[in-house]
Amino acid sequence: MAKERSEEDQIKEGVHAEALTDEHTPVKEEPARAEVEEPSAEEQHQAEEALHAEPESADALHEDVIKLQEQLAIQKELALRAQAEAQNARRRAEQDVEKAHKFAVERLLQDLLPVVDNLERALATIDAGDEANKAIVEGIELTHKSFVDTLGKYSVEVVDPAGEPFDPELHQAMTQVPNGDVEPNTVLDVFQKGYRLNGRLVRPAMVVVSKAP
Repeated sequence: MAKERSEEDQIKEGVHAEALTDEHTPVKEEPARAEVEEPSAEEQHQAEEALHAEPESADALHEDVIKLQEQLAIQKELALRAQAEAQNARRRAEQDVEKAHKFAVERLLQDLLPVVDNLERALATIDAGDEANKAIVEGIELTHKSFVDTLGKYSVEVVDPAGEPFDPELHQAMTQVPNGDVEPNTVLDVFQKGYRLNGRLVRPAMVVVSKAP
């Protein structure tokens, strides 16, 4: 009997020990599965709009860049035109100043030319062979030479085309005379000499021109 109780006691003690072991052993819990929520219809719509908006934004940005480039090209063209106009205006101003310097004496020259004409007429009409007129002739010649030399200092040229072909740019034909000894349109005589200032005609020479008999 003692032996049987002993075995029973051992069995009870073993069961009790297992129970204690189960109580103190932690129970392994399985990890909870994450629940995935389905997107709502509104969220799906917003996502689709975002996808469509990105290409549209890129296209709009590209168009803006093109417009800015076109505006820049226009501004460059306007700047170049303004620069060219400024250069032309400066060039014209310089030319005007240069012309003013060159032809400043033109008006004075026109007032002095009749004096030269009168001296030449006096020399043409006076009898230079008369001894009594010798001093007068010398005085007129010196005065005339002084005038002509002074005009030459200011780039004034005399147009005296006797014997030269008629040039309508420099000569004014007063009359035509038949003459078989020279070529037609040859200057036979000069009524009044012409003058140029710095290459520009101030007064044409008044001439008689030949024509075929």
